[in-house]
Amino acid sequence: MSGFPILSVTTFLPLIGAAAILLQRGDAEAVARQSRYIALWTSAITFVVSLFIWAGFDATSAAFQFDEKIEWLPSLNIAYRMGVDGISVFFVLLSTLLTLLSVVASWESVKNRVREYMVAFLVLETLMVGMFCALDLVVFYIFFEGVLIPMFLIIGIWGGQRRVYAAFKFFLYTLLGSVLMLLAILAMYHYTGTTDIPANMEANFPADLQKWLWLAFFASFAVKVPMWPVHTWLPDAHVEAPTAGSVILAGVLLKMGGYGFIRFSLPMFPLASAYFTPLIFTLSIVAIIYTSLVALAQEDMKKLIAYSSVAHMGIVTLGLFGMSPEGVQGAMLQMLSHGFVSGALFLCVGVVYDRLHTREIARYGGVADVMPKYAFLFMIFMMASVGLPGTSGFVGEFLVLLGTFQVSSWAAFLATTSIILGAAYMLYLYRRVIFGVITRVDVRDMMDLSPREIFVFAPLVALVLWMGIYPATFLDPIRPSVANLIEKVEKARQAANIPSSQHQPILATR
Repeated sequence: MSGFPILSVTTFLPLIGAAAILLQRGDAEAVARQSRYIALWTSAITFVVSLFIWAGFDATSAAFQFDEKIEWLPSLNIAYRMGVDGISVFFVLLSTLLTLLSVVASWESVKNRVREYMVAFLVLETLMVGMFCALDLVVFYIFFEGVLIPMFLIIGIWGGQRRVYAAFKFFLYTLLGSVLMLLAILAMYHYTGTTDIPANMEANFPADLQKWLWLAFFASFAVKVPMWPVHTWLPDAHVEAPTAGSVILAGVLLKMGGYGFIRFSLPMFPLASAYFTPLIFTLSIVAIIYTSLVALAQEDMKKLIAYSSVAHMGIVTLGLFGMSPEGVQGAMLQMLSHGFVSGALFLCVGVVYDRLHTREIARYGGVADVMPKYAFLFMIFMMASVGLPGTSGFVGEFLVLLGTFQVSSWAAFLATTSIILGAAYMLYLYRRVIFGVITRVDVRDMMDLSPREIFVFAPLVALVLWMGIYPATFLDPIRPSVANLIEKVEKARQAANIPSSQHQPILATR
């Protein structure tokens, strides 16, 4: 595989499929059918190619692998550079897998402008994969911002009744923060003379400059996560987005914020990260408790799952800024788990929505009697969301809480409420939809999962159980990169004469 640009192939292969779809000619029905098959084969081949990245990845190394570099603007010291490490490799796989499943999930539900819909998803895949592989700040920014365009179109064209409002809210929230990040990138370039990400990781920015740079990046990543109180765009976007749009939004786009924190904020601005840790801990705990309580009050299935995503991502930010090996590794696993589980939960909502065209919890009840396969799969993902041992949700939460407890027992105690509240709103949802007596004729006539729908859920079930039963498969490649990150943070703190105890959050007990 040496010398083969596998990252660039994985990144740009979907664009070839998108171009092939745009070249289709004929009547509308034939074009729609051909577009579906081209998108399916393109996303499937892209996923298979991404598996070769995993197969060839050295899990014992913390270095960037499959490094590709092409001089782009040599006079400005800006290059096209790609590479992955233990932190980014699984996000590439997550992006390619969920895109493939989204195409299959949209096979029958999307009937209007099918060609444009499939093109949007393939372009979105290129931008997501490119963002996780980028090793240049300018290249990263282009991919990071480019994601907004296809997702804006997916929500705004194929969404629900308030799709235009939700699309513009999503776009404006994320764009505002990203403008500040661009200013920070310019300041970093002015200081170091390069936009190379590994080079900027080794740069020792002054403590005062770090704080301003950290805040600028925080403005962008906090919206993407999303953190409280800049999370309000997410419920609207989820409710109005088509099912596959919600899958990508929850499964991948929310991870862009967490990835940004671990790729930029922690290694490049370690002193500022330690300084602002109390802020992150406070916002994370508020998000965990507040949005969980809000989720309990929801009558729309999508909104409930959307608010639960904010709570789960609060666990992620808590683990990241605890800056302990266990906490950061747990945050990584929690992001991957949330990608599988939240994507699957939105697919579960999409299944019943395709049958009754409503997401109101009160419209269902007794679904287990007519859809036993669906009830069983929904139960697995619901339990994983709650964090049941043996599922992916447990491992990440346990490691985050373990790492947080080493920093602050009070923060860990308050974060643990997420387990209780999460169980409350997910069991509430499951009981009202799945159990009870069927009182409506249309519910009694609902058909159980089709073979196509089972095909979509099967890999997600396998991954949820695989990560829960044998997490070493995912932890081993992550561990060296996380250890290298923690070492950098500790060295920076020691060089600045900041003892570890001084980086404890406000909520620390000692």
